[in-house]
Amino acid sequence: MNESEREDAVLVLLDVAARIERRLDNALSMARGISFSEYRILKALANEEGRGVMRVDLAEAVGLTASAVTRALRPLEKIGVVATEKHERDARCSLAKLTPAGLELLSDAEQVVADGLDAIPMKGVSLDKLASLQAELSKPRCAPSRRSTIRAT
Repeated sequence: MNESEREDAVLVLLDVAARIERRLDNALSMARGISFSEYRILKALANEEGRGVMRVDLAEAVGLTASAVTRALRPLEKIGVVATEKHERDARCSLAKLTPAGLELLSDAEQVVADGLDAIPMKGVSLDKLASLQAELSKPRCAPSRRSTIRAT
């Protein structure tokens, strides 16, 4: 694959991801009043099985910035689906946990997502290849290549 084809492939992949996210976001918003980002946060908290999660770790798990997670958690706390244990000295170390109401909302939302995914044509898409790409992209980045460095003249 040449450079132009690689760029086109990445742009198509990003467009597909955005379209899927918009569909799921719309379905969740209409059915349960939450966004797909909020759903991902609830899902990540549920995976911790009652242990609290620091916002920076939650951000890493869902692919958002720590400030975006903080903004997303506020309304979830307000409606009682997430609880936060404040750290006495450092707000960055506060822990977010899913409440029983959050588990119930997540269970309902999972069905909405499942229904939404049923409507997405996934024929020929290999989960193994996508997971491999995800793992590769999760590795620490190397130094920039020579062609991307700026030279002083």
